Amino acid sequence: MKKILLSLLAVLLVFSFAGCADNTENGGNDTPDVKSEGVMTYDEYVAADIDTEVVVETYVQAKQAWWEDKATLYTQDKDGAYFIYEMACSEEDYEKLTPGTKIKVTGYKAEWSGEIEIIDATFEIQEGNYIAEALDVTSLLGTDELINHQNEFVSFKGMTVEAAGQDEEGNDVAFLYKWDGSGQDGDDLYFNVSKDGKTYTFTVESYLCDNTTDVYSAVKALNIGDTVDMEGFLYWYEGVNPHITSLTVTE
Repeated sequence: MKKILLSLLAVLLVFSFAGCADNTENGGNDTPDVKSEGVMTYDEYVAADIDTEVVVETYVQAKQAWWEDKATLYTQDKDGAYFIYEMACSEEDYEKLTPGTKIKVTGYKAEWSGEIEIIDATFEIQEGNYIAEALDVTSLLGTDELINHQNEFVSFKGMTVEAAGQDEEGNDVAFLYKWDGSGQDGDDLYFNVSKDGKTYTFTVESYLCDNTTDVYSAVKALNIGDTVDMEGFLYWYEGVNPHITSLTVTE
């Protein structure tokens, strides 16, 4: 249920965990978000047709992965978010893309199973810094409005953990390794949470937050019936499929 960004061997070589612990830090948010000449506003980006060239200025929020001089990033400005998939980037430049870094990105708008992203991109680092605060979108779950916040850093409050599937003995379990339970420790974690009678599938994306991170451990420790608060990026795959970066059990 996800793009294969790199091989298992590649996964062992490089990860970034910026999105797994520090996204709630708020620094440089007073920086004026003025677009340069020739750069789209977020509204213009949204209105652009798929497969057309886009030019945006945005701020790195978290780094998902780097491999073979390509970087995948979660980015956002004060009006909306942009998922940058496999952007041309040297390993040296990748290290410079710390959370908050402003970049000018030129690429092509694309769509994959409902996820809007920028592909075949190049970038320039610019002056400026911005880290988004999590927007509480709990009340938007199940509404048409939710997709308007696609790829943003968001939060979900007071959600109930439901069974994600069953183990080999037929017992209900709170999470699965991979979407179908066919994986193992180190793979993506899939878990179900509900609100107001509706159930949603959330993910800990292992390229973003691997099995050494707090959120990965927190999901593995979940019990069915727990009440949880979460933060993460509002990724989309055939519907809402948030990539969770932090989770707290509240009850």
